[in-house]
Amino acid sequence: KGDCAPLKAARIEWNKEILFALPDKLRQAQQVFKHTGGLHASALFSVDGRLIGYKEDVGRHNALDKLIGSRLMEGNNNFEQMILVLSGRISFELVQKALRAGISTIAAVGAPSSLAVELAEEFGMTLIGFLKADRFNVYSGREELL
Repeated sequence: KGDCAPLKAARIEWNKEILFALPDKLRQAQQVFKHTGGLHASALFSVDGRLIGYKEDVGRHNALDKLIGSRLMEGNNNFEQMILVLSGRISFELVQKALRAGISTIAAVGAPSSLAVELAEEFGMTLIGFLKADRFNVYSGREELL
């Protein structure tokens, strides 16, 4: 956790219909995955479901590092009004990286670890797992969902 402070972003209300569409939008963007079936992806979406950016890699952590790094190199360091969507499970370390970038909402097609949930709760993040086209589980930040 280091010296991270709780997130102070303005409250973001996520519409469940927009959330339901995100896994498919992520899959459509994954150009290399379409050919290999073996890559992880991290993507940032706006509140209205528009794809901001994504990166793929064989490692979940590398995909997120590439995504955050590319945004920072472009001079874009405002992650507050975005949702991070992960193609796999949510680990403690991925929550740490999102926290350091100022990302307040994470959703994934897989499950979060118990440590990931604890960290998200501690720092006021919204954490969504098992995101599908018609359902999801909320582990932290339930009040952020419409």
